Amino acid sequence: MQVSDFYYELPPELIAQEPSSERSQSRLLELGAEGIKNRDFADITSLLNPGDLLVFNNTKVINARLHGKKETGGKIEVLVERVLDEHEVLAHLRSSKSPKDGALLIVEGGFRLEMMGRRGELFHLRFSDAEPVLDVLDKVGHVPLPPYIERGDVNEDKFRYQTVYASEPGAVAAPTAGLHFDEDLLARISKSGVDFAYTTLHVGAGTFQPVRVKDICDHRMHSEYLRVDDELCDKVRQTKERGGRVVAVGTTVVRSLESAAASGRLQPYRGETDIFITPGYEFKVIDALITNFHLPASTLLMLVCAFGGYDKVMAAYRHAIENSYRFFSYGDAMLLSKETASGE
Repeated sequence: MQVSDFYYELPPELIAQEPSSERSQSRLLELGAEGIKNRDFADITSLLNPGDLLVFNNTKVINARLHGKKETGGKIEVLVERVLDEHEVLAHLRSSKSPKDGALLIVEGGFRLEMMGRRGELFHLRFSDAEPVLDVLDKVGHVPLPPYIERGDVNEDKFRYQTVYASEPGAVAAPTAGLHFDEDLLARISKSGVDFAYTTLHVGAGTFQPVRVKDICDHRMHSEYLRVDDELCDKVRQTKERGGRVVAVGTTVVRSLESAAASGRLQPYRGETDIFITPGYEFKVIDALITNFHLPASTLLMLVCAFGGYDKVMAAYRHAIENSYRFFSYGDAMLLSKETASGE
C-alpha cells in the first residue's frame, strides 16, 4: 500500500488544543460489527465484559523540553528523547547551527549540558551538574506538547498530559488513549469484573515524525524501549483461558504485546522494539483496542487500519470529521473489536 492511501483531510478546528473539562467526558466512537455508534467515553463501562483484561501503558511523561543558549550566545531548544543514566541523555536539538563536540549549553535554571557527540539524528548530551537528569527536568523542563498543539505548555498540562496511573518516567509523548480514564471510571470498571494489567513503553518523539516514503514497505520505524513482565503474560493467558478479551488501551500497548509475542507466543520481554504494524498483519494477542484519532498518513493510523480493517477505519474517520469529533492527543477516542474487520 501507498502512504497516500492513509491520507485524509482534517479541518484544523477539529485538532484539540485543550483537554476536555473532565477526563472521562470526551466522546467515544464505537466501531463494531454492526457499524458505527456515537457514544460518550463513560459508556466504556457497558462495552467491557466481566472477565475482560484492560492493558494500560504505565509510562510517565517527563518534562522533556528545555530552553536555553549556547555558551557562545545562540538560542537552543532541547527535547530529551531518552534518558541513558542519571546524567546523560539522547536528545533532539534545535539551533541555528549544530554545536560541536565539547560545546557547553546552558538551559533554564543555569544548568549546564555538554555536547558529547552525535548518534544519528540525536545529540548525546551530559548534564554537568550534580543533580540527576530527572530532577533537573522536574525543576525547569517543560511538558513536551505535540507539535500540532499551537500554544505553550501551562501548569494544567503537567497533570492532563499524563495518565492517572503513570508510574515509570521516560516518555516524551503521552499514551493518549489512557488520558480518558479517571480514578472514578477505573474504580467502576474494576467493580464490574474487568481486570487490569500494565506494560511499559516509553513513547518517543518519533511517534510524530511523518512517513517520508511513498510505499509503506520502505518506511523505517523508530525504536522505543518497552517492558512486558511475567505478571502481564500470566494475566493475558488466564484471560484467554476463561474466554475474556484482551483490550489494549492505546497503540503503544498493541506494539508492546505484539512485540513480546513475535515468536508466536507471548513471553516476557525487555528491550527495544521497532515493530511496524500495517494492513495484513496477523494479531497474536489483542482482541479489542481503545485509541485516539491519529495523524493522516501516520504509522499509528496504519496500525489501527490493520486491526479494524482499512475501509471500515477510514470510513469511521470520515464519520468522525462529519460529526465534529476532536482529534489527536487531547481529542476523543474510538473503540474497535477484532470482529470489526471481519469480511475484509
